[in-house]
Parts: sequence; C-alpha cells; structure tokens
Amino acid sequence: MATIADSAMPATAGTTAPIVIDLGKQGRKAVRELRKGQGELMADVSRCIEELQATGAVAAGAQPVVVIVRQRPRRTAWPLG
Repeated sequence: MATIADSAMPATAGTTAPIVIDLGKQGRKAVRELRKGQGELMADVSRCIEELQATGAVAAGAQPVVVIVRQRPRRTAWPLG
C-alpha cells in the first residue's frame, strides 16, 4: 500500500537524503490518527521502516522520514431542488 521513494535531492557529504513514504489517498479519520502517531497508517509507516532496516537499505535511525498522505475530500450532499 505504501510507496517508498528516495528523495530527489542529492545527499551531500555528512548528510543523508530523507526517506519518502507515499501512503496515497486516505480517509479523514486515518489521517487524523496518523498525525497523533496512532492507527493503521502509522503501522504502515513503521512496517516500511522496519523492512528498509532489515534489508540494510537504511541504518537504524540514520535518516529523516517524510510521510506523504492525501486526505480524501468529503462527500458533498446532493442539492435539493
């Protein structure tokens, strides 16, 4: 469900490029829970980071993580009349 991408910015000496995790469009409640550090989306982010650490792609706690998630728009009521 989550897409992991490297940053477009090149890493300079002594710094590392951030990890970008794209979670796509999600519901309002899921986004609100993610902001609080809870819920399904936070579990997805944790799984992605653990997977990257297990494969050796990143060191434990070595890089900043950027999470991209778009909130689905609310449904609008049908106009009466």
